[in-house]
Amino acid sequence: MSTSVSHSPHAGRPLALRVDVALILTTLLVAAMGVVLVYSATRSKLALAGINSHYFLTRQAAYVVVGGTVMIVLATLDYRWLEHASAVLYVLMILALLAMFAGIGTSALGATRWVQVGPIQIQPSAFATLVLIVSVATFCARRPDGLNRTDLLKVLALAALPILLVVKQPDLGSGIVMCVVLLVMLVIAGIPNRYLFLLVLLAVTGAFAVVHFKLLKSYQLGRLTALFQHGKNLQSTGYNVSQSVAAIGSGGLFGTGLFHGSQTNLAYVPEQQTDFIFSAVGEQLGFIGAAGVLGLLGILSWRLLRSAQLARDAFGRLLATGCFTLVAFSVFENAGMAMQIMPVAGIPLPFLSYGGSATVAFFSAVGIAVSVQLRASR
Repeated sequence: MSTSVSHSPHAGRPLALRVDVALILTTLLVAAMGVVLVYSATRSKLALAGINSHYFLTRQAAYVVVGGTVMIVLATLDYRWLEHASAVLYVLMILALLAMFAGIGTSALGATRWVQVGPIQIQPSAFATLVLIVSVATFCARRPDGLNRTDLLKVLALAALPILLVVKQPDLGSGIVMCVVLLVMLVIAGIPNRYLFLLVLLAVTGAFAVVHFKLLKSYQLGRLTALFQHGKNLQSTGYNVSQSVAAIGSGGLFGTGLFHGSQTNLAYVPEQQTDFIFSAVGEQLGFIGAAGVLGLLGILSWRLLRSAQLARDAFGRLLATGCFTLVAFSVFENAGMAMQIMPVAGIPLPFLSYGGSATVAFFSAVGIAVSVQLRASR
């Protein structure tokens, strides 16, 4: 009697030769571009303030080095260790988020999102989505026959606690990302269509209720509704977006050139090195350069999705799907809000926006996906 065994395209090859070179190189290339763009968006502003113009440059470069190291470590480790550690990671995440309300967290711009550890600040919410991905993947993978109504309620309760804690900080952008990641993972886990329809209906109803009854802070509500108020509130809630659109428009087809551009050099776009880094891309590199950057991020997202397709088990498939959704939706939302086609939600552009926690978190997502793909042989 003969038995046929299916293999992945990489089956039988040494582990080191199965590395997704396209994913790794694209990630490193985009991250290197991010260091340069962060420098271009901050050097003039820092110089005018009498601060070392390389301040953000050196810090972002250090974050990329740390993130790249974490990516390599996670890729080397068998991703299945995350399933065994999921309960511990979940508890640690909840404790870290609760610490924000216990006087441990530091505040900036009206939000309490950071923990000061020596000279650096750590943002727990940046890692909360990753831990949520691990927790949901573990829960769903242990139910190979699919999720019934009781299971669905349990996984929703599991996700609701960290999402509510993140939104309470307030960090609405991260909360939105977590909700989108959860929904996509549940679809991949195979929830019945009637439950999926009900979840979408509840989400739409909840969003309408939040806006209608003004359950958000006034500035959050203003940011979300600015999308539908083109040309209004240009000196308040719509200021950031209007300046971002002006910067992107001034870049034209080929851009003003790296380190050039009045909108960037004169710091007309607030928080340009973080939430609105794409406006620096549009002004300096133009439509061609911006399209190229989005193309690279598209390749990166495609390779993450490829990891999910090659996964050897349900846990790996759900992990890689969550990582793909985290990166792809962040790109879509951040670039969209910079061009005023999406509401402003404060979501960083993966590997390009300034920030240590976000940079390390996105590198971690790539590392987990690479681990899944390296062990894709069935």
